[in-house]
Amino acid sequence: MARLTADTPFIHPDCEIADTTFGRYTEVGRGTRMAHSYMGDYSYCDRFADIANAEIGMFANIASYVRIGATDHPMDKASLHHFHYRSADYFDDATHDEDWFAHRKSRRAVIGHDTWIGHGAQIRPEVTLGHGCVVAGGAIVTKDVPPYMIVAGIPAVPLRARFTDGIADRMMALAWWDWPHDRLRAALDDFRGLKAEAFLEKYA
Repeated sequence: MARLTADTPFIHPDCEIADTTFGRYTEVGRGTRMAHSYMGDYSYCDRFADIANAEIGMFANIASYVRIGATDHPMDKASLHHFHYRSADYFDDATHDEDWFAHRKSRRAVIGHDTWIGHGAQIRPEVTLGHGCVVAGGAIVTKDVPPYMIVAGIPAVPLRARFTDGIADRMMALAWWDWPHDRLRAALDDFRGLKAEAFLEKYA
């Protein structure tokens, strides 16, 4: 029997998950923290990911210790510290600054379909990763990444495209990530055995 199911995400021990919904066949690695996010069908994260305020597409591959949507401190105010927005933690007669928390939640990171985010990478708030792109381990992504681009470094910069423009455009038009589960299974040998161009020749 398959370990992952369409009905329930496979959540490993010691996770903290709040206000987050999951698609089908999803998996969350041990010790991961997720808040105010959505994880699409077939996507997973490995151990100790930290994900907030994110829209994660389908078939996303998120390695261990990745951080997506790291929350900000208010740099334009007199203090950076928690005390003036997590105020109820410090003062009996104060409340939290809900406007600040609403502002944080509004700054969504968007992760495209069939993306790969390497170990220890960071994706900043309001950044979009295009479909099929790759983020190298340890990179800090501060700007949008085009589809099927490989980026690396601090801050992350393009290294090279995964495919030529023609193949990338055809792959996005094919949108195999929208295929039903049974069709994915039927094409499994071709996913395993064919290069991208040959796959497109057969299925596009």
